[in-house]
Amino acid sequence: MDDRFLTIIGGGLAGCEAAWQAAQRGCRVILYDMKPQRFSPAHSSPDLAELVCSNSFRSDDPFSAVGLLKEEMRQLDSLIMAAAAATRVPAGKALAVDRTLFARFITEKIAAHPAIAVRREELSAIPRAAAAHPLTILATGPLTSDGLARSLQEITGAHLAFYDAIAPIVTADSLNREIIYQASRYDEGPGDYLNCPMDRNQYLTFITALAAADKVSLKHFEEKKYFEGCLPIEVMLERGVDTLRFGPMKPVGLPDPRTGRDPYAVVQLRKENVAATHYNMVGFQTKLTYSEQQRVFRLIPGMEQAEFERLGSIHRNTFVCGPRVLEATLQLKAREDILLAGQITGVEGYVESSAMGLLAGINAAHLLQGREPVPPPAETAHGALIRHLTATDAAHFQPSNINFGLFADLAGENGRKVPKKLRGQLRAEKALKALRAWQAIHAG
Repeated sequence: MDDRFLTIIGGGLAGCEAAWQAAQRGCRVILYDMKPQRFSPAHSSPDLAELVCSNSFRSDDPFSAVGLLKEEMRQLDSLIMAAAAATRVPAGKALAVDRTLFARFITEKIAAHPAIAVRREELSAIPRAAAAHPLTILATGPLTSDGLARSLQEITGAHLAFYDAIAPIVTADSLNREIIYQASRYDEGPGDYLNCPMDRNQYLTFITALAAADKVSLKHFEEKKYFEGCLPIEVMLERGVDTLRFGPMKPVGLPDPRTGRDPYAVVQLRKENVAATHYNMVGFQTKLTYSEQQRVFRLIPGMEQAEFERLGSIHRNTFVCGPRVLEATLQLKAREDILLAGQITGVEGYVESSAMGLLAGINAAHLLQGREPVPPPAETAHGALIRHLTATDAAHFQPSNINFGLFADLAGENGRKVPKKLRGQLRAEKALKALRAWQAIHAG
């Protein structure tokens, strides 16, 4: 084994995935994580890979963009996907996990790997390359400390920030099951979600209270710049009285068993753990004050006596302008001894962050072994994300989840247009075929 070490800063999803991928390829890894010496405003567990927002990894449909990305990760021996499979909780067509068991699984796997050393200490600056430590992966996530952010800014010249919001979690035994019913959208049978139905008057009462509720003010140095895929519900409401009914409170396909009809609006609750003792308010990320969250959310039918295990909050998400500063290998243009991984690259979401950790780990291993890292094919979900991070117009760059809009145009046989219902399947088939070919040559 090489006597040099790969340094990884950050023990979240991306950092753990990068460490795993590099170690599995024969590299010695030192993984730094500041917990439990210091916790960010959103973290509370000493475990690695703590999930601080939702416990959902979104759709597991292999013909969806995020489902395809997950399948590609499985093909590449992803630690994050293995942990998700081992700690999965029912969530309809989504992949959701018991967040405590998930973090514990990853922490134990990382600690047990003979090529990975975990150091529980904070680094306040990105280290310079040295003979024994030639490469560093920065995977510090959306809450990168001020010191590391300044260090990164000095190297890249600039960084941007926007703000994510966390959804509340409620206890199951505080919910009124005489009102709340169990169903997944369009599915027969009991389903995996709890649904709080609203009629028109209840909906109007709720949004009126929501609009008037006190919000947490941004600090003087903070810019109001939200990610479109994770807007606070009160920000969505500002766009129109029915915005929530066509978004997280969409009632279609969720008939109330008492009436046989879809309600006017619905709030969905998703299992937070295997024991189903806690539920997450789906799509209810918010920046309301804590007292206002309890007051307003208890206006939701069935949640009048809700006990909140965790209230929603808002937090910073730091990221670079990838097209200006990143190579397709995730190396910094200004310092090729530094790779970025996770949300700091400009991706958004658990799966996307983990995927960038996976690629950073593979690329770092190749660099340490004197091999030229080769980005994944553009047809793959991984390749589509890399293209977004490095080939988007820098003036209009924004963080993004994986979606088929990031992929190259899809052409059928003889240039014919592919029917919409077959596009996801065709993309998946082409992507996995391209991934296998790339994997056989470049990902080992």
